Amino acid sequence: MTITALKALFAALFVYMVYTLTATSLESNLFEEWPRLAEIPWMAATLKDFYVNMVIVMLWAAYKERRWPTRLLWLTLFVALGAVATTFYTLLELFRLQPDEGVAELLAKRRPAREVT
Repeated sequence: MTITALKALFAALFVYMVYTLTATSLESNLFEEWPRLAEIPWMAATLKDFYVNMVIVMLWAAYKERRWPTRLLWLTLFVALGAVATTFYTLLELFRLQPDEGVAELLAKRRPAREVT
């Protein structure tokens, strides 16, 4: 898959998730629904699945980001916003690639260390 196709895919996923969360929030209040949702075993399994995936994504971002404040910011956004933050982070990484870079650099290229002045 080309970088352009990945950009289109992750942009579409980002828009889809923003729409889904916005529409759901306008229809239903999570804080009012939580007691009922917490009783459903599949809801607990889904949340555990989500947070295990967040550990994987955070390890990737922690590798790529060299500064602790940036790492902590992304961790907070990943946990609070889920796929919205994950797709946004991936889009940022895709747009930071140089024209001659591909998926290998997307996955493994680290952010350059910034000099403190």
